[in-house]
Amino acid sequence: MSLKLTARQQEILNLIKAAVERTGFPPTRAEIAAALGFKSPNAAEDHLRALARKGAITLTAGASRGIRLVEDADTAATGSPSGSSGSPTPGRSTSGKAAGNIGVSLADGLRQLLLPVVGKVAAGSPILATEHIHRELSIDPSLFEQQPDYLLTVKGQSMQNIGIMDGDLLAVKRSPDARNGQIVVARIDDEVTVKRFNRRGRIVELLPENDEFSPIIVSDENDFAIEGIAVGLIRPHNLH
Repeated sequence: MSLKLTARQQEILNLIKAAVERTGFPPTRAEIAAALGFKSPNAAEDHLRALARKGAITLTAGASRGIRLVEDADTAATGSPSGSSGSPTPGRSTSGKAAGNIGVSLADGLRQLLLPVVGKVAAGSPILATEHIHRELSIDPSLFEQQPDYLLTVKGQSMQNIGIMDGDLLAVKRSPDARNGQIVVARIDDEVTVKRFNRRGRIVELLPENDEFSPIIVSDENDFAIEGIAVGLIRPHNLH
């Protein structure tokens, strides 16, 4: 498929692709407006709707990051598949309606990935301790750009603005480090939480994606560790 995009539309499409490759999630309308010098997010919305009409993206109403790259269109426009850099894309899901809505369908495959599903994590014990594992799921590995090590059951609504909802299964790759903007599973003292990672000098912030929640500032007194980075998301009801 060959897309006929204006220079501005191509610029916005490239911006979306770069944001997904860097952080795993598409930008908000406000972030697009700020990056391109628009006076308001409404101008960004107009360009996004034009891209949607041309089949380059799909939009989900009511989600601040409800932008999904159409992979065939992205390939035609840029010459390479979306996410080809190997960066994490937490928006990939079996429903196509998960974090950031960067979705693919659950495909039939011969090679399946068996992943432990982790529920509530007890204080002071490893996240993959036997008592935390509720079950194991057989998943098509093509759902993920990077192979996850486990699925974590999401609790609460602190990340709902990017489509990570209570009860979702977050695919996590074990890593002690993260880049700014990535969604991480972090341990702070006796609590395990899912947040967006941000480091400013020696200050570490764990940022929610819901205005009703406040950022968590990690102090020197906290026992803090990154348990892993998000590389995908699965809606459990789509597994039945």
